[in-house]
Amino acid sequence: EIEVDVNEAYINRVQAGQEVQATLDAYPDWKIPARVITTIPAADRQKATVRVRIAFDQLDPRILPDMGVKVSFLDEEVASAVKARQVFLVPAAAVRTDGDTSYVLVVKKKHLERRAVQTGGRRGDNTEIVAGVEAGEKVVKEGPPDLEDGQRVRVR
Repeated sequence: EIEVDVNEAYINRVQAGQEVQATLDAYPDWKIPARVITTIPAADRQKATVRVRIAFDQLDPRILPDMGVKVSFLDEEVASAVKARQVFLVPAAAVRTDGDTSYVLVVKKKHLERRAVQTGGRRGDNTEIVAGVEAGEKVVKEGPPDLEDGQRVRVR
């Protein structure tokens, strides 16, 4: 969870369930989706702020207690635009093809899951994934070409 102080002049714009984009100071290029849990019903008169609790949509081992974080509260229109353009980078070697279909192998509970993906451009040794995987999922970077959906694997 994240707790932030919001200026009381802006608290009327914050609502439970509202989408938030969090950015850790340690990873400034990583935009983490989150959501407002609640507004704590007490104001700090000296700072003229109200405390807001926020939850990450998906946990990641890079998120550690007491890390510095900045948050942006998104209105519905902005939240839709952010979701529409969210991309993930994976090593280019992780993207495999079967005819005209691109796919990656995702590790789920020690088994492989073949997942069709929509790719974007290339950035160095990485490929943009526009659709098909979620943040935090583990994809197979390298391995024998005969890996299949449902196959049991050991992560190194």
